[in-house]
Amino acid sequence: MTGTGSTPPRIRVLIVDDQPLVRRGLSLILSPDPALEVVGEAENGAHAVTLARELRPDVVVMDIRMPVLDGVGATAELATAVPGCRVLALSTFDLDEYVVGALRAGAYGFLPKDSSPEELSAAIRTVHAGEAAVAPRLLTRLISAYVRAPAGPRPTAGALGELTPREVEVWRLMATGLDNSAIAGALDISLSTVKNHITSIFDKLGVRDRAQAVIAAYESGLVTAGSRDGVATRSAST
Repeated sequence: MTGTGSTPPRIRVLIVDDQPLVRRGLSLILSPDPALEVVGEAENGAHAVTLARELRPDVVVMDIRMPVLDGVGATAELATAVPGCRVLALSTFDLDEYVVGALRAGAYGFLPKDSSPEELSAAIRTVHAGEAAVAPRLLTRLISAYVRAPAGPRPTAGALGELTPREVEVWRLMATGLDNSAIAGALDISLSTVKNHITSIFDKLGVRDRAQAVIAAYESGLVTAGSRDGVATRSAST
């Protein structure tokens, strides 16, 4: 059959930023990549939702702080209006509470704006593949800075009860910033076993990816913000 083994379709990218120079710069960075196709540019979140409905991009590179409709609101609308596209959030700051909002709303990843062109291209590929594009240590710093467990009963107590003791421990280590390989080493289990536990954790918690699982860990009180550079953890035992 003709076409077998041909080059896969390019990843369609929509760029969203309220600054024209930033939009143009991102477009110039991404356009030479043969795997990517910049299909449009939007100057705010409302325009992004309109264009995404029309253009059906695979990935939306979304600035967080914008007028009219910010990146958090736009991400939430896109999750409903164009569920097939995936959002990669961009922010000027490493620690930005708006980014946590975007991750809650459904963004698949986050990059600081001072990231390299190579990091941006790699992150677009990662979110297009359905994986979270946030460095584990950066994710932990970000979420520990802005997410706190509310007073009163833990909101995920039911979910915690459904997790096995080993799954709780994997979840706790994930929330402290360890990647899968480090979790496997810490618990002396195989990488495939870690991945199986994480899949089960996502299912039982009702979360989509690592970022949302880490947010849930802080909201539940499983881990709490400790020192400026680390976390203090609660016991995983019941």
